[in-house]
Amino acid sequence: MKTLLKLAVFIFVSNIYAQQSQKIYNIIDSVSAEHIEKDIRKLAGFGTRNTFSDTLSETRGIGAARRWIKAEFDKISKECNGCLEVFYHRTMVTTDMGKRVPKDAEVVNVVAILRGTQNRNSFVMMSGDIDSRASDTQDFTTDAPGANDNASGMAGTIEAARVLSQYKFKNSIAFVGLSGEEQGLFGGQFLAKYAQDNNWNIIGVFNNDMIGNIQGIDGVIDNRSFRIFSEAHNPTETERERIMKRYYGGEVDGKSRQLARYIHKTVKTYMPEMNPMMIYRLDRFGRGGYHKPFNDIGFAGIRIMEAHENYIWQHQDVRVENGIEYGDVVKHVNFDYAKKLTAVNAINLASLGWAPLQPENVEIGGAVQPSTTLKWKKSEDTNVKGYKIYWRETTSPIWQYSRYVGDVNEFTLKNIVIDNYLFGVATVGKNGFESVVSFPSGILR
Repeated sequence: MKTLLKLAVFIFVSNIYAQQSQKIYNIIDSVSAEHIEKDIRKLAGFGTRNTFSDTLSETRGIGAARRWIKAEFDKISKECNGCLEVFYHRTMVTTDMGKRVPKDAEVVNVVAILRGTQNRNSFVMMSGDIDSRASDTQDFTTDAPGANDNASGMAGTIEAARVLSQYKFKNSIAFVGLSGEEQGLFGGQFLAKYAQDNNWNIIGVFNNDMIGNIQGIDGVIDNRSFRIFSEAHNPTETERERIMKRYYGGEVDGKSRQLARYIHKTVKTYMPEMNPMMIYRLDRFGRGGYHKPFNDIGFAGIRIMEAHENYIWQHQDVRVENGIEYGDVVKHVNFDYAKKLTAVNAINLASLGWAPLQPENVEIGGAVQPSTTLKWKKSEDTNVKGYKIYWRETTSPIWQYSRYVGDVNEFTLKNIVIDNYLFGVATVGKNGFESVVSFPSGILR
């Protein structure tokens, strides 16, 4: 009897903690505020990183900055026995490509790939943009240190690469510095096209743009909250798919929104002191970031950034007017906060790096029935343990309920009425890590 009781307790506890891994806590502990501070100071020290600034100097301008970033990735790779594939991704922009392009120039991204052991062409990506700007985005000579916008995101990306390079993952992880952001998201557009041309299966893009400020222009000081911006629907959806939402739901269940929910869940599990704010919007009001070009061609992508911006400290010439200090300088960056948001990225990159791929061809049925049935294509991955069905009330932003259903391709949730909830399915690996939830794309008749 005691043996059976102990077994029951073990199974109960194992089920509760199945999604908690000590490796994730180790990753959180490994992220260094000191490293991030050092890298932010170095990037801000290049004077300006405007896309059209000096490319020949070793100490000033975009050229020196991108060479230093590549050298850092190369150093990390050397320390892990060549585990990173580091390269430049180059594309030309010309004056006919927009009013923010004052002269023809080369836009150069810096890419470092930690190749997966199993799904080598499936990628989770973390990006920071390299370039900075003064008040006039075409002014490529005035100092524009860009300490928070966006040395913070770039430093976080380098630090995540340093920490995660100590592990092996089944899916590939790409750490990317993108250029030309302030002139029209050029670097992201070019890399998204490169990914598409090379048949990359992008699981998700984490765009990090301003992750170092805790003092908002609204007067709030907050070192725990951060925003996750995500688009509600897939921009590539067909007209028929759009119409079907009127009858079956899914208005807020696009790929990027599911990625945002995944991040929210991971953070609340492993970093409960943090306050992830899911913002139901592509980006800030009327604006866009480097996840957008990936969204545009059908990839899931979100933006991670501070909760409270200070507009006098971004996109401004460094100056003092009427006793007010303008400019994006290092003194306004909170390195411990940047460390926290870097850890947010790192644990989600790792979780998705270790997770199986999400289910395909998910279908749902249950109209005028007392129960809901879901069906999906079973994975051929031998490391898959089974599948978990998630559901939530139609007004809930996050998945509220779940049930692990085993290694099957169809399951009926008895007495769960389809009309009252929204549903999805995730793949569960034998290592306990889960994929992003797949929202149904078909109807069971």
